[in-house]
Amino acid sequence: MIDTDLETAKKLYPFQEKTVNTIIDELKSNGDNFNLLYQLPTGGGKTVIFSEIAKRYIDEWNKKVLILTHRIELSVQTSKQLTAIGVNNKIINSEVKSVPDQNEYSCFIAMVETLNNRLQDNENFIEGIGLVIVDEAHYNSFRKIFQFYQGGNILGVTATPLSSNRVLPLNDNYNKLIVGESIASLIENQYLANAETFTYDVNLHGLKIGSNGDFTISSSDVLYGNYFMQEKLLFAYEEIAVGTKTLVFNPGIETSIRVEETFKKRGFKIRHLDSTFSDKDRKDVLKWFKETPDAILTSVGILTTGFDEPTVETIILNRATRSLTLYHQMIGRGSRKLPKKDYFKVIDLGNNVRRFGIWQDYINWQDAFRFPDRFLESRLSESDDLEFEVEFEFPKKLAEIIDTAKLESFSIKDVYYECLDNSEKGKIAVDKSLENHFEVIKEASEDFFDAIAIQDALQDHIEHRLKLYTKCIAKSTNNYFKYLMETYNRQLRQKLRSVLDD
Repeated sequence: MIDTDLETAKKLYPFQEKTVNTIIDELKSNGDNFNLLYQLPTGGGKTVIFSEIAKRYIDEWNKKVLILTHRIELSVQTSKQLTAIGVNNKIINSEVKSVPDQNEYSCFIAMVETLNNRLQDNENFIEGIGLVIVDEAHYNSFRKIFQFYQGGNILGVTATPLSSNRVLPLNDNYNKLIVGESIASLIENQYLANAETFTYDVNLHGLKIGSNGDFTISSSDVLYGNYFMQEKLLFAYEEIAVGTKTLVFNPGIETSIRVEETFKKRGFKIRHLDSTFSDKDRKDVLKWFKETPDAILTSVGILTTGFDEPTVETIILNRATRSLTLYHQMIGRGSRKLPKKDYFKVIDLGNNVRRFGIWQDYINWQDAFRFPDRFLESRLSESDDLEFEVEFEFPKKLAEIIDTAKLESFSIKDVYYECLDNSEKGKIAVDKSLENHFEVIKEASEDFFDAIAIQDALQDHIEHRLKLYTKCIAKSTNNYFKYLMETYNRQLRQKLRSVLDD
């Protein structure tokens, strides 16, 4: 198994030793002004590897090393490992305003924001740096530091060499990518636990995509916070994971708090954790989780990096994401191997496996590094099409009022292609859809006020239908869709008024 005790120096595993030698050779052969990116799955021992690289670089180049992290937990882990292998190091945290004793250290570990503030005041805040190592290099916050260390080398390490910002690809800053061992290889050689994956179909209608390209927290909280999804989560846990130490990843704080409430009512041992917790409260929760055999920890984002609890037996993705990086980070929290832990469970409640494949699948990371836009588009466009094909699920209360079977029997996609086959305009499919909605609403309404209330309740279904239509015509700009929705609702309202408003 891969060692996670960072206070004791351990001998490198063969693949780790090979990696260190390869990277050192690359730095030697390419000289200064050469930046290298290294990929290795979560759990593969990136900290152990780049700490050894730092040690050898200091010895062979006689220059200092700077290691950048974005979380204090990662800084502490790295410092412990460096100390264990005999590298004199210092953590630059928010309390460190100057480093008058910097000549006593050969390596510095710094939080990116803290160091940036110090360098803005004094660009020579730390001198003599030859190599900058960037942990979790896919985060773009590190870019602001690079300008201060031009002329040396930068080594980025990450499990997923895809930038957190699509408009700022990693190949802008790194000259070459070295791909490490695959997840499948690490499993086969007993370095990682294998994953048993269980999927449950989820209707993701209503999720909105934000400026970062992922589903928004607000729309995700609405979806995953409702009673139906809470019940589905509870059912999945009771079916697959009862009695196992479980991590639940949620889209937002509201959802996570509701998960805690739902599970407590059933008598399960569960606690909630998010980024608003104090350091003391966070440590208390994690201590409880570590010491409780069948504990459930429901969280938001905070445990995707810088968290290492090998005893985790089940990962529940109680969220949907369009980020391959986040997908791997969440599942990777369960992949640590123990003598009696060869497998862990993954429960997917966000159609994420459909979007990205199972965690163990081969990924062409070189393609992702060289052509990130093409790589992402090919994956996300296919999954979006699949998601829009998911059958619409009507709220229970609405299904008791209207004839949902009549709505479900109408396929705007089928009608669209029938129109084209008959040499008719595809837009006729929208007119026929409107007629379908009109008939169902009219049958369920006593007057115009009833009809308007039902029309309002059907907005999600109308939106779902029209999105399928825009997929058919390959015209799905926000402005056109907004126009289509407004026109559809106005015409439907007018049609209802003409027969019900006496």
